[in-house]
Formats: sequence, structure tokens, C-alpha cells
Amino acid sequence: MSETNGNSKNKLHGLWALTNRELKKWYKAPVIFLLSIIQPILWMGLLGKAMNIGAIFTGTSFMTSDLVGRLQQSLLQHGMPSQNIPSFFGDLGNIFSGLGSSVMTDVFNTTDYFSYMAVGMIAFTALFTTMFSGMSVVWDRRLGFLNKVLSTPVSRAVIIFSKVLSATLRSMFQAGLIILIAVAFGLQFGANFTVLNILGVFAIMFLVCVGLSSIFIAITIRSTRIETPMAVVNLINLPLMFASNAFFPTKFMPDWLQSIAKVNPLTYTTDAVRQLLIFNTDWTTLAGDFAYVGVFAVVAASIGIVLSWRFLSK
Repeated sequence: MSETNGNSKNKLHGLWALTNRELKKWYKAPVIFLLSIIQPILWMGLLGKAMNIGAIFTGTSFMTSDLVGRLQQSLLQHGMPSQNIPSFFGDLGNIFSGLGSSVMTDVFNTTDYFSYMAVGMIAFTALFTTMFSGMSVVWDRRLGFLNKVLSTPVSRAVIIFSKVLSATLRSMFQAGLIILIAVAFGLQFGANFTVLNILGVFAIMFLVCVGLSSIFIAITIRSTRIETPMAVVNLINLPLMFASNAFFPTKFMPDWLQSIAKVNPLTYTTDAVRQLLIFNTDWTTLAGDFAYVGVFAVVAASIGIVLSWRFLSK
């Protein structure tokens, strides 16, 4: 503490107080807190299980009645005895029985699409939670709280970072919850999975949430109308999600969409979480994912801090 005025010289002075205030608005509001728990359950239970893509690629799905009829007619025309046809279809069914797993592995790198999709939901939660962090700035300005904080010795960077940190902590809590729910619904971990990999998941989540939250706050830092952040959310919510590998591999997307996905931080975040949870971990790829998301977080946070110094006002 300073001997002259009693104010702390710590650059992070007031960070936890402001962060805790933001968190209290979340965990002390029973309805909001409950919805944040129910939401992942709905996504996992409804969308996750409804999109049973693995059922499409099974032996029986390939052996349609139309295909069987045409094959049977063709075999008879080529002189195959009718008594040999059942054994032929039996052999053909054995061949197709393993085809589904091969297709799923080649496309999704796993035989269980639910596991693939559940990991994408972690990135979706990070995006959805951080998107609304900019609204907090608008409400604080309209309710007069921002004026009071700007009148204190707390730096503008700390004011912004407290909102970034609170959104990040909420996202990480929901990410952990999604993993637990996904396990209950049948998430299949990879061969290299260990409990320590969960720490890696939280690390990559921390980085991407810091970056995303900083960007969304920077967009709305001068806004006085709640419609502005809402318009931003409605504009880029689904495009940013579907222009990533959250629900479908980018290598099968059109070339122009692949170009967007390759610069989308959610693509690298989702890939890193899959490497840690459900894939056979490629450490080189994982290191590249962390490097990209880490650079994104640093750049985005720096932009947010610079803009707070220049534009954050009463």
C-alpha cells in the first residue's frame, strides 16, 4: 500500500473484486445458473443423440431392398444358380459389416459420431458464453456503474479484463460439465487419454475464451445500446461455429469454406480438445493448435486493452 494515499500500486488492483461481481450475477441468479447447466444437457441429449450419423454407415444401410433386388436379378441373368444366391448375399453382408466403421474412421477419425460432436459442443459453449460478455459493458454504462468504476484508481485494462476473466471462468465450468454429461451419454475416450489431459482441455479453453471475449468486448466497448451486441451475436454466432470443424471435418468442406475454417480459432480449439480426449494424440498437431490459439488470445487481449485505454469512457 502507498504510504501517502493508501492506494494499492498493484497493476491488478481491483481485478478480483470486479471479476467476482460479474460471477455473482451468474451464480447468485438461480434461473441463469440452472439454465447454464440444463443447456449442455439438452444439446447432448437431443442434438448429440439425434444426429446418429454412425447408423447411416452400417452394413444393413448399404443393403437396401432395391439394391438386393437389382443384384439378384443381375446374378440370375449372368447364370448364377438361384440356390447359390443366399450364400453370395451372406458373404456380401460380411464385407459390408465392417465398411461402416471404416467410413466413420476415415471421415471423423473415430467410429462414434456422438463423441466427435460432443467435443464440438465444448467449443460451441465457449463461443456462446463469451459472445454475451460485451453486453455487460453496455449495461454497466447504462446503469451508471461504469462511471463509478472509472472514477476509482482501478485501471481501464483491469475493468475490461475482469469481464474477460468472468466469461472465461463460466465457459470453463460449462466445459467441464459438458465432459461429465458426455461421459454419461457414452463418450468414448481415445487410447492415449489420461486424467491429466483434462488440464490441457481447460488450458486451451482458457486461451480461446480470453481471445473471443476480448474481441466481443472490443466490438461493443463504445456502444450505449444493447441492440449492438445482440446484432453482433446474431450476425456471427452460427457462421463462426459452422465455419469450423465443430460438427464436420473441414477437409470435406468446399475450398472457400476451408480457407475460412483454417483461420477460425474454434477450429484449432476443437482439434486440440479432440486430440486430448478422443483421438490418438498427435503431439506436433496439438502443439500447433496451442500455439495458434495462444497467439490469438494474446493479440485479441492486447487489442481489447489498447481500446480500453483509448475509448473506455463514462
